[in-house]
Amino acid sequence: MFFTNLQYLRAWGSVPNPGVFRTWRYRCIKRKPAANRDTVFIVDDSMFERNRSKAVELLARFKDHATGAYYKVFRMLTMGWSDGHTFLPLDFALLSSSKSAINGMSEKIDKRTNGYKRRQEALLPAPQVIVSMLDRALAAGATASYVLMDSWFTHAPLIGEIVSRGLDVIGMVKNDNKRFLVQGRKLSLKELYAAAPPVQSKKRGILRSIQTELAPGIPVRVVFVRHRTKKNEWLAVLSTDLSLSVEDVIRIYGIRWDIEVFFKCTKSLLRLQKEFQGRSYDLLISHTTIVFSRYILLAWQHRQSTDARSFGGLFYVLCDEVGTLDWAIALQQLLDLINEIATKAGKKLSALIQRQLQQWIAALPNYIKACLPISYCES
Repeated sequence: MFFTNLQYLRAWGSVPNPGVFRTWRYRCIKRKPAANRDTVFIVDDSMFERNRSKAVELLARFKDHATGAYYKVFRMLTMGWSDGHTFLPLDFALLSSSKSAINGMSEKIDKRTNGYKRRQEALLPAPQVIVSMLDRALAAGATASYVLMDSWFTHAPLIGEIVSRGLDVIGMVKNDNKRFLVQGRKLSLKELYAAAPPVQSKKRGILRSIQTELAPGIPVRVVFVRHRTKKNEWLAVLSTDLSLSVEDVIRIYGIRWDIEVFFKCTKSLLRLQKEFQGRSYDLLISHTTIVFSRYILLAWQHRQSTDARSFGGLFYVLCDEVGTLDWAIALQQLLDLINEIATKAGKKLSALIQRQLQQWIAALPNYIKACLPISYCES
């Protein structure tokens, strides 16, 4: 009943807009900052499926690029923050389409509410919504060095908007009608690959790299890597930060996988799309907000209870600590402590401690006994 009451829905509709909720999320980032880590914004979309629905507000048909089929869905456009250790969803929009819409906007919605603004946002192009998300995040105090995107969003107009806000872009490049400027010539991605010199790198999968410009005049570096499953093919990753090495470009772009894990977790474990059913667009926004809130709490708890360092780094730290401790001296100190306690106890208790101590020493391997003082072995 809670989700069908418009009085509460209007309040929930304001949650994903700038305000207390977003401010709380950004404070979570600041309270435990990442040390020596690259911080990034990640932008991606995922299908919010309602394939069996007929009367859901603003429902539309979209093509799933993975299967090639069309489904009744919303495009759940999401922007998150990550440092490679923790991912936090910062903003989202359930996008519809005016061209392929099955149902339109409800006529009963009050145009003064945040719910109406949400519905207007749902009909905007994804690049325009992404820019608005970035503006809200930066205005609320979130910081990052890079924006990571898949090939569906790595286009010159959006890249230009992001760069103008002081952020660099790293994203996969699709082989479409993009043109790159090299010595006055406009080259396609295939032609750019042929013009790029080979790279001498410790990473075997990195093939070539070239510094070029996108058609509007944006300087970029394009790194070509081998396709993991199709060895005869390659993939291209673009970076607007020309100071990065080719290895760093690929390493930072790898953080983008965090949002894919997030989508999998919210749908499989946190019951996104499945927990509530209804026809109202406000209900879908509220449901998605609740699920994202759950994920934020889990991510924050995980960050607080685990060490941000890698397992390899922790291993070497522990090795150093163990190396500074002489275990033979520590064992001798332990025995001295036990003897001191035994002398202060009564005669019966002291005799019992001595017998137990001698039985324990007798059971020790000979190489450990050899490290003990003779007095302990003979007494």
